[in-house]
Parts: sequence; C-alpha cells; structure tokens
Amino acid sequence: MPVVGGHPTRSLQRAREDGGGPAAAVPCPHGHAAAVVGSHEQLLAAALPWLREGLAAGDLTVLSCDQGTAELLRDELGRPAGLVDEPRVSLRGVRPPDGVVAIRRLLDRAAEAPSGRLRILGAPDFGAAPRDWREAQRYESVLNRLLAGSPVEALCLYDQRQLPEQAAASASATHPLLLTGGVRAENPAYRRPGDYVRDLPLPREPLEQGEPVYAVAGAPTLADLRHQLAAVLAAQVPDREQREDLHLAVSEIAANAFRHGTPPVSARVWAADGWIVCTITDRGTSYRDELAGFQPAHGDDLSRGGMGLWLARKLWDHVDLLTGADGLTVRLSSPLH
Repeated sequence: MPVVGGHPTRSLQRAREDGGGPAAAVPCPHGHAAAVVGSHEQLLAAALPWLREGLAAGDLTVLSCDQGTAELLRDELGRPAGLVDEPRVSLRGVRPPDGVVAIRRLLDRAAEAPSGRLRILGAPDFGAAPRDWREAQRYESVLNRLLAGSPVEALCLYDQRQLPEQAAASASATHPLLLTGGVRAENPAYRRPGDYVRDLPLPREPLEQGEPVYAVAGAPTLADLRHQLAAVLAAQVPDREQREDLHLAVSEIAANAFRHGTPPVSARVWAADGWIVCTITDRGTSYRDELAGFQPAHGDDLSRGGMGLWLARKLWDHVDLLTGADGLTVRLSSPLH
C-alpha cells in the first residue's frame, strides 16, 4: 500500500498496544491478501468481486488507492454510497505510525457496521528508491502482527506495470494470503514479520561514504548531545518546522541510548544535496526489535514513555536498526524540505 515522504503532524496521536508476538499465516478466507496484477483487466477481476462481497456483507469497505484507481473502481461499482476513501492506510501523505492509527480508527468505525468488520483495498506505490521500498515492505509485514485477531480483511493490489520488480516480488513474503484467479489461498512463501523485517538488506546511505558534518565518539551527557544536535540541525535544515520535528525525534532516540543502552553513546550527522542522515550508536547488542515504533510501546498511555522509535518513524522518512561491531545503531534519514 505505502508511499513515504509526507508531512506528518507532531501531535501524539492515539494508538493501541501491540498485543503479542509475530502472527502465523491467517486461515482463509479472512486476513491480509495480495493480488499481483499486470493489466487493467486483471486489476478489475481481482478488485471488483472482492469489493462487492464486502459491500453486500455490510463490511465497512475502504479504498486506499491512488485517485485514478479509486475513481475507476467507483465507476465500475456504480458509485455506491457506502464506499469510503482513506489514503492514509496506504501511507499517502503520512508515515507508517499514522497509517496504523488510520486503520485503528477505521476498526472503531467498523464496529458500528452491520457486519462489524473492516475491509480495505489498497494499491501500493513503493516510491522510486530502495530506501522507500524498505519502509513499504516493513509496513506491509508488520501489519500482520499489529492486526492479528482484528476483524479486518485487506487486499493489496500489486500492479507490475507501476511497481519496481523487487517491490512487486515482496508481496509473497509479506501477505499470508494470495488471490490468484479469483481464489484466495494460504501463501506458503509468507514469512513471519520478525524474520522478514530482520532480513531486509540495510545498505549504507551514499552520504555515509563521505565526511560527516558532525561526529562525537562519546557524548558526555544526554543534555550535551541534544544541544549539539540542535545546533547542527539549525545549520543544516532550512525549514523550521522540519528542523524541530527532526530534533524532537533524534533527541528521543538519544535518550533511549543513554537510558537503555550501553555507553559510550556516539552520534554522526551527514547533510548534502537536500538529504540528511543521522546515526545514534551505543555499545548495546541485546536489543533489536525491528517491529518496534509502529505504535507507542505502551499503547494509549503515553505517560509511560516508549515513544522514541515511534516518534522517529513519525518524523523521519526512513528508520533502520543496525547491529555490528560498534553495537546498536539507529539510522535516521530524510529529504530536506
């Protein structure tokens, strides 16, 4: 479903706690399905019966597609009044945590629908760069865990005419169900979210091959590091709102490193050609939850903390967790406005 690179709000939106470990493949006929299509006819053959089924059953039925596809489907269906648009589910204009919030709110609405179920049709656009594909792939995979047990069905149309080959191929690894020839079946190639996300390749950003504009090998205190990062971002990020967003998130990542990691805590910043990369590293090696940060760690109770990676995923375009000889590194990157 996803596209990254929107302009999210900084408000701490409502989210719910992740209620368990990685989910196994969801039994048919309900769950998270993908249909890989290569033509106009294949797209309609996959989408229309599935949408009609939901409307007839009284599901809260939602389109999360590009505007052209949404209009096409509405016309083919006779423009039913009960069909809802929610582009945020497919990350159009928002980042993954806000996509999760959009789904949670739709689930609340679906509780009032005749069937009590939610049905979402998404058409993914993974963006132009591999770093964007990673964010989309993570989101598609992590939803299987976050929504396990919820009354929701999702069908993701992977259009080979629009998607990079690698992105289209990822459908089989991130969806417990495949829709082929109008038949939904369990997908033997599906991978559990923890395994799949952990194994995604995380190459260095090109900027990291050059000299950083800021580097500290062992920050003495969290306050010192926050102050220094604020000064660096003030010099490198022209847009004030973006600068404040980036600093808020990186400050929380630094706080995590000081509070929960193993010293020394190090930081680096690279900035050039309209792009910025920041890394925060500590010597800890035991923590690496690739599924963290898509909602607050403690659910609705934000007073309990657990918001560092959540804020990072809300306010930076790309968030990677890397382990190596130096310990645990959180790498944040975004285009500059």
